[in-house]
Amino acid sequence: MLSIPVKRPLPRSPKLLTSLPGPRAKMLVERDHAVTSPSYTRDYPLVVARGEGCMLEDVDGNVFLDMTAGIAVTSTGHCHPDVVRAIQDQSANLLHMSGTDFYYEPMIDLAEMLAERAPFQGKAKVFFSNSGAESNEGAIKLARYYTGRNLIVAFLGAFHGRTYGAMSLTGSKTVQRANFGSLLPGVTHIPYGTHTSLDYLEQLFTTILPANEVAAIIVEAIQGEGGYIVPEDGFLQRIREICNKHGILMIVDEVQSGMGRTGKLFAIEHWNVAPDIITTAKGIASGLPLGAIIARSEIMTWKPGSHATTFGGNPVACAAGIATLQLLENGLMDNATQMGELLQAGLLKLHQSYGQISRPRGKGLMVAVDILDAEGNLSTYKRDAILQAAFHHGLLLLGCGKAAIRFCPPLIIDAEQIQVALETLVISTSVLSSCKH
Repeated sequence: MLSIPVKRPLPRSPKLLTSLPGPRAKMLVERDHAVTSPSYTRDYPLVVARGEGCMLEDVDGNVFLDMTAGIAVTSTGHCHPDVVRAIQDQSANLLHMSGTDFYYEPMIDLAEMLAERAPFQGKAKVFFSNSGAESNEGAIKLARYYTGRNLIVAFLGAFHGRTYGAMSLTGSKTVQRANFGSLLPGVTHIPYGTHTSLDYLEQLFTTILPANEVAAIIVEAIQGEGGYIVPEDGFLQRIREICNKHGILMIVDEVQSGMGRTGKLFAIEHWNVAPDIITTAKGIASGLPLGAIIARSEIMTWKPGSHATTFGGNPVACAAGIATLQLLENGLMDNATQMGELLQAGLLKLHQSYGQISRPRGKGLMVAVDILDAEGNLSTYKRDAILQAAFHHGLLLLGCGKAAIRFCPPLIIDAEQIQVALETLVISTSVLSSCKH
């Protein structure tokens, strides 16, 4: 009988045994570069072997505090035992049968849970996908199908994915669009987050953009890749009013901001706004590929065969999603609120001590600061230098926007680990004095 080795617990704070990258990591990075697409973006040479909670261990035994959660994906922490158990139990019974052609209980259970919790006025229905991009692709189709209209309004700085339809909505970086030819027609981008922007939209409605031909306005409740930007008070409410006035659907992209990250299941709930369609993914299944389109029941009326997916709603992913949602509601969303307040308080002290770090912004554990140069301008160069320095001190961070550092750790993070992250960030900002840009 085979014996299963017992994993040793990971430390709860960074522990570096080698210079970075270590010898095995360096070898694997070289192998990777020889055979994988150069379109991937890797900020630093982290080669992960395993994870536990908020900690990651690389192939050389170095341990890191993870403030990225796999880009806001491992919401319940790395390898949460409840999620792992759900995956193992479901894997032993059924790996796949395609919910677009057949029925199985985990998909129905999770759909009921999401529909019941959707912040709509009335009932909801769910379409499962594999990713945020796929969710947004489907939302475009659903909006056009239901309204019979063709045009879409999106926002500059937005990120909705890299597939053709989702990329057409994205307004984040030119590299995401360059050299790919014609994109989806009928998409108009306007600035994000301000009433001035919505004044401009209403002006467009009287000049070059017929409101009665607009199917949907798609908006992130908090803009993610664009810089973790929180909109002005009343901005999202006013979008709802504009949509009501002109018969336009309001699609809220909650791919990064949803599933408890801001302390509520969906970030839009902070503003008491009821959208028509929500798209989600990332943290919905704690690391397994799963996304969802959640729409008011009267909107999701497309006919059989008009939209489908082979792997969306996979039974193992749905089992992980059920376990994730239960954990979120049994304390992790509350923890996100509390730890987010602690994190912002610590970052505010750093802002007050270091002129080149902006005031923090965000909600829950979706928080960011901008890095500034000596003249107070956004500095991508200095931000990137801090990310590299943090990695070499055992802290994993990611950038977003032009010069922002985002903090999106697993929602199980505690006060001690928040303090370790802040202390390591202080050490990492010492590179600012040597940066020439």
